Amino acid sequence: MQTLMNRYGIVGRNEALREALATAVLVAPTDLSVLIQGESGVGKEVIPRIIHDHSKRRGKTYIAINCGSIPEGTIDSELFGHEKGAFTSAIGEHEGYFGAADGGTLFLDEVGELPLSTQARLLRVLETGEYLRVGSSTPRKTDVRIVAATNVDIPNAIKQGLFREDLYYRLCTINIKVPPLRKRQGDAVLLFKKFAMDTAERYRIPEPIRLTPEAEAVVNSYKWPGNIRQLRNITEQLSILSESRNITPEILAKHGITPNSDTDTSIATIAGNGSSGTQHDYEQEIKILAHAVFELRSEVQELKEKIQGSDNWHETPADTTMPVPISPQKSTASQAHSFHTLPGNRHSQPLDMDIPTAEEIVDDDTLNIGDMEKRNILLALQRNHYKRKLAAEELGISERTLYRKIKAYGIDE
Repeated sequence: MQTLMNRYGIVGRNEALREALATAVLVAPTDLSVLIQGESGVGKEVIPRIIHDHSKRRGKTYIAINCGSIPEGTIDSELFGHEKGAFTSAIGEHEGYFGAADGGTLFLDEVGELPLSTQARLLRVLETGEYLRVGSSTPRKTDVRIVAATNVDIPNAIKQGLFREDLYYRLCTINIKVPPLRKRQGDAVLLFKKFAMDTAERYRIPEPIRLTPEAEAVVNSYKWPGNIRQLRNITEQLSILSESRNITPEILAKHGITPNSDTDTSIATIAGNGSSGTQHDYEQEIKILAHAVFELRSEVQELKEKIQGSDNWHETPADTTMPVPISPQKSTASQAHSFHTLPGNRHSQPLDMDIPTAEEIVDDDTLNIGDMEKRNILLALQRNHYKRKLAAEELGISERTLYRKIKAYGIDE
C-alpha cells in the first residue's frame, strides 16, 4: 500500500482512504464499471488512474473527461463522434472519445452532469458495447472500460428525475467512496508538508514553509470545505507570499484558516441536485442578480452626478426610486424588508416582498440585465479565483449553465 501511495503522490494514514485505494487495485484486473463518489476536491481523479494502470488495458489509451465542462449541445458529438454534415459546423468526421479510447479506459468525471439524452446513449454502450455517431444510423463497436465519478447525490437526483436509475446501477457495479479531508484526522498536516516541499522545489524556494505546533492544531481542526484542492492552494499562496518561513495561527487567520469546529462545512451542490430534495426555483439566482442591479444603479446615479455636477443635480427627483442594495450577509427572513428607498422618494416604507418588481429594478434605459448578469458572473469568478465550479456553486447554478453563460458573454476571451 505504501508503495502504491508513493507512486501516485498520495499522502495520508486514514483507513477509509486506504480502503478506497485497496478496492481500486482489487477491481482493476476486471472490466467491471466503477463509480467513485466524494465531495469536490477530495482527489477522486487518482482512483481511475490507479485502476487503469493496474488493469490489462494499461498499455492502451486512457482518457479523462469532465462532463460538466462540455456544453450540452456538443456533448454527444464529443463523446460519440459525428458524421460529416451531421450539423452546421460538422465539416468533417469526428471520432469521439469512445472511438479514441477503444481498448482502453474512459474516465467520466462529474457524470451526474450528463443530460438525460446522453445518459440513454451511455447506457446503451454499457449494455451492448455499441454506440451511434451523431448523424449516423450505423452502430459502431467499442471496447472501453468505464470509470465514473461524481460529487452529486445520485439517489436524490434519481428521485428528481435528473438521473436514470438504470444507468446508476450499471455504473455502480463497484462503488468507491473517497472521504473528505475533514474526516481524515491528521492527514491535513501531512499534506501541508508535502505541498510545501513540492512548491519549494518547483519554484526553487531555498526553504519550504513550516507549521508551528499551534498552527498544526489549527490546520487539523479546520474543516477544509474545499478539501485537498483548497489546502494545496493555501499552501502555495503561503509559500510564495509569506515572508516568514514559520507559519503561525495568525498568518493562517489572514488567509481565512481558523478553528471552526462549529462552522457549517456542507458543500453547495449542483443546482437541482441538492440534498433538500426540492427543485431549484432560481430564487437565489434572482436575488444575486437583483443585488448586482442595485449596485450598478447606485454607480450610475453617482456617475450622473459627476457628469452633470451642476446645481440642478443637488436633489433627487421626486419620482425616482433608488433602492438600497441588500447585504449578502442578511438572512432570508430579513430580506422581506431589505429594500428601502431614499427620503423624499415615492416609497416611504420598506417594500413587503423578497425582491422588487422588474419595473422597480429597471425604470430607465440605462440598465441592461445582460450586463448585470455578466458583471455578476465576473465578480463570482474573481472571488473564487476563476474556479468555475466554486463560482457556479456561489451563483446557485450548474457548472454547465455557467460555462454556457461564460461563452455567451465572451468572458473567457
